[in-house]
Amino acid sequence: MNIKPCVIGLGYVGLPVLLNLSKKFETCGFDINKQRIIDLKKKIDRTKEFNKSDLKKIRKTKLTFKEQDLKKFNFYIICVPTPINIKKKPDLSPLISACKIVAKALKKKDIIVFESTVYPGTTQNICIPIIEKFSNLQYNKKEFFVCYSPERVNPGDNQHTLNKINKIIAIPNKKKKKEIIKVYKNLCKNLIVSQNIPETETSKVIENIQRDINIALMNEIYIFCDKLKLNFNQVYKLASTKWNFVQYNPGLVGGHCLPVDPYYFSHIAEKNNFKTRVTLAGRSTNEYMRKFLIKKIKKKLNENKINYKKDKIIFAGLTYKKNVSDMRNSQSFKIFEYFRQFNSNIFGLDPYLEQNLNKKIINLKDYKKIYEAKSIILLVNHKKFDVFFKKTKVKNKIINILN
Repeated sequence: MNIKPCVIGLGYVGLPVLLNLSKKFETCGFDINKQRIIDLKKKIDRTKEFNKSDLKKIRKTKLTFKEQDLKKFNFYIICVPTPINIKKKPDLSPLISACKIVAKALKKKDIIVFESTVYPGTTQNICIPIIEKFSNLQYNKKEFFVCYSPERVNPGDNQHTLNKINKIIAIPNKKKKKEIIKVYKNLCKNLIVSQNIPETETSKVIENIQRDINIALMNEIYIFCDKLKLNFNQVYKLASTKWNFVQYNPGLVGGHCLPVDPYYFSHIAEKNNFKTRVTLAGRSTNEYMRKFLIKKIKKKLNENKINYKKDKIIFAGLTYKKNVSDMRNSQSFKIFEYFRQFNSNIFGLDPYLEQNLNKKIINLKDYKKIYEAKSIILLVNHKKFDVFFKKTKVKNKIINILN
């Protein structure tokens, strides 16, 4: 089999997959977002995870938003988002749409690998039936092959890039195992092979649930210390001296995974008449953290005799975590928007975002606004702020809300 991989969805997960595979194979990158394809052809990555020199390394690769172009390929890797809806239930519409697109291009003996985070049973009970319906091919007759390899991309993390991490892949059918491993060994340092798709789907969601719950515990202790007027940093430092103390920091939890995956897990548990007790406990605490910090900001501003309804204030760091441009489920941005509704003199400052006058977002060159501000609320401490704030000598105006 002459393997020709095609990556469906060129976001935070799909683009690094494509970059790595393009070094060894004739590849295709597909995205329904036409502007995303236009940008990538111009060597522009608006997620700012890759620069022009990185994108110039893409060779023998077709970038397209046209579904008919997919028919020339035979190894499809689906990397589309799996969000939740307003009722906090799984929204599988992007995944279902991707299944239909691939199914229409599918040929006998083709391979499909899902990277999207899902609840156990999604691949077998939802994805495969859709592919069968729109391709007129039968999975059980081995007319096409399906695997599952949960993504482990961490935006802004240069230490845990694809070629430096362990990656799992579930290959239930041994017939195409050699070809699949040939492709996936280019995507990680060490490939762990499983035979069971639902078990591998479950392993992905619990990775993020574990982290969400541990951060929630630290957030609860942080709130507790604040109420009792205890120094959280000192408490944490003392506790850390024990050999088995696991170090998680309090903070705002955003991004695509942690605020979403617990709801995927609890959804399938509920479908199977099992009521989870711990899984969503972290969610309620982490979602409350935004409201707690809003109260704390108001208190800090009041102590400094600053009126949040009138005075010029800058909220620094609006992305969901430091050193990334990712705005998905950003709690920092929601805090900024909350205060902005009261005061047109409130501005956002983030070097990872493009200047947007409608959103009142300024950049690091807007010295006048930065100097004029009565206070700078530091929500996300990007590396670029360290040098900038020292250079502009506004240190006395900064309120680091998590310190």
